[in-house]
Amino acid sequence: MADMKPLRLIAEDKDDLTVISAAIQDAVTKAEHLKYEARRHRFSIELNRFRWEETGARVRSLLAFDGVLSVKSLGISKADPDMVYSLLAIEFDPADEPPGGIVRIVFAGDGELALDVEALDVTLLDSEYEWTTRHTPSHER
Repeated sequence: MADMKPLRLIAEDKDDLTVISAAIQDAVTKAEHLKYEARRHRFSIELNRFRWEETGARVRSLLAFDGVLSVKSLGISKADPDMVYSLLAIEFDPADEPPGGIVRIVFAGDGELALDVEALDVTLLDSEYEWTTRHTPSHER
């Protein structure tokens, strides 16, 4: 494995979010790693991200959203602790009055989280912990 520096990305507009969305495509997580801290207005996801920039590696990452007013979920449940959710994309629908809107986190299998945000404030932080994998995500199935 090459000596890659961990990603540290911030999104404050739709273009920035597109970059983060591409970086987290095919990351996996479990419902227990989805955390909404209402008092801090923060929603975070601990995930195992496939490093598209370095094929064959996964890295432990944190995806955090600040200024979150509420969270709604569809097709995401903590009932099965072993259920693995695969992230497909992150999208932003701006409100009629900027800078707020709805951040949509889309998962495979029709799962979705909708975060009502005051403004777009997203951070992706990789840890130093990475490992090799022989399984490259495939969208052909």
